[in-house]
Amino acid sequence: MSGIKKVVLAYSGGLDTSIILKWLQDVYQCEVVTFTADLGQGEEVEPARAKAKLMGIKEIYIDDLREEFARDFVFPMFRANTIYEGEYLLGTSIARPLIAKRLIEIANETGADAISHGATGKGNDQVRFELGAYALRPDIHVIAPWREWDLNSRQSLLDYAAKHEIPVEMKQGGASPYSMDANLLHISYEGRILENPWTEPEETMWRWTVSPENAPDKATYIELTYAKGDVVAINDEPVSPATVLERLNKIGGENGIGRLDIVENRYVGMKSRGCYETPAGTIMLKAHRAIESLTLDREVAHLKDELMPRYATLIYNGYWWSPERQMLQTMIDESQLNVNGKVRLKLYKGNVIVVGRESITDSLFDESIATFEDDKGAYDQKDAAGFIKLNALRLRIAAKRKAK
Repeated sequence: MSGIKKVVLAYSGGLDTSIILKWLQDVYQCEVVTFTADLGQGEEVEPARAKAKLMGIKEIYIDDLREEFARDFVFPMFRANTIYEGEYLLGTSIARPLIAKRLIEIANETGADAISHGATGKGNDQVRFELGAYALRPDIHVIAPWREWDLNSRQSLLDYAAKHEIPVEMKQGGASPYSMDANLLHISYEGRILENPWTEPEETMWRWTVSPENAPDKATYIELTYAKGDVVAINDEPVSPATVLERLNKIGGENGIGRLDIVENRYVGMKSRGCYETPAGTIMLKAHRAIESLTLDREVAHLKDELMPRYATLIYNGYWWSPERQMLQTMIDESQLNVNGKVRLKLYKGNVIVVGRESITDSLFDESIATFEDDKGAYDQKDAAGFIKLNALRLRIAAKRKAK
């Protein structure tokens, strides 16, 4: 069709990518290499190998990327306290640059001249995948089936799957499944009844969390230890980055933590309603701000907060590999050198409550100055008068002018 000889497909083994695999074979008549990533989505990835083999695929990559994902993508993002539009913890967005990176690496290894993905022409993921791919290999050819074929609804996909005998996981009653994405950081849900922003999600939709109403009546206490802005231990037990997310997802989910239902502004211009479960991220965001409150200089902390929305937007829109994101990351990482210590949290019915924080080596909290008791001369309260008058000078000048 276009001279494409070999394409690397980001392949989950699910409905969309199974159809894409068959479609690439039929339409492009090229060799397909499948790449399946284990990002901690909670499902076995090996069945994807069997499905690919059944469809005649000879080169099959199944990679365990959980530690790399947590260490090199999720943790750096959380050092910035990143949150998009005040609520979204970017669970889908942060996985895309890693997938793009691995697609290009496999294309280089196998001599492929193209990559393909299952992102629709309406969403952000097509942008994220392709910006990442072009940043890492400018000459790569990208095949985006949703922008080429006429299978433009969930039902048309199901009909295509039935015609070509591609198995599909169905919800009870035979309805089409939610459009879902899952990794160590979150699960997202779109489609079905969620397309009406007024409709409450079905309780049966949620997979990781109990509802806050059904969470235990007794609070759960945990302690997180930080080193250079990253969680390195839970309840004093050293754990790897991926294990941090796994354990906090379990603990948070059991306590009804991490559900989110939002209408967000997509980069491509439309609004979209989605539901998310991000238990570990919800806990980590609260805890990280707590340890920073103790260890960061005030102006450093405020500058980080001012730059964070820009950083979040870069990640949401797919610019992880851009020079401006990398520049911001250098600054963020530098700010974390003294973010060391421990945070104690109470988890209760959907709430994450900070009940203690300490840093033996790097705390900037000086109790001898902050105390309401006798500070024995550590701070002369008279000094505040000059500080106030200097800062009030411009206000006094303006007030005098108005009084004339």
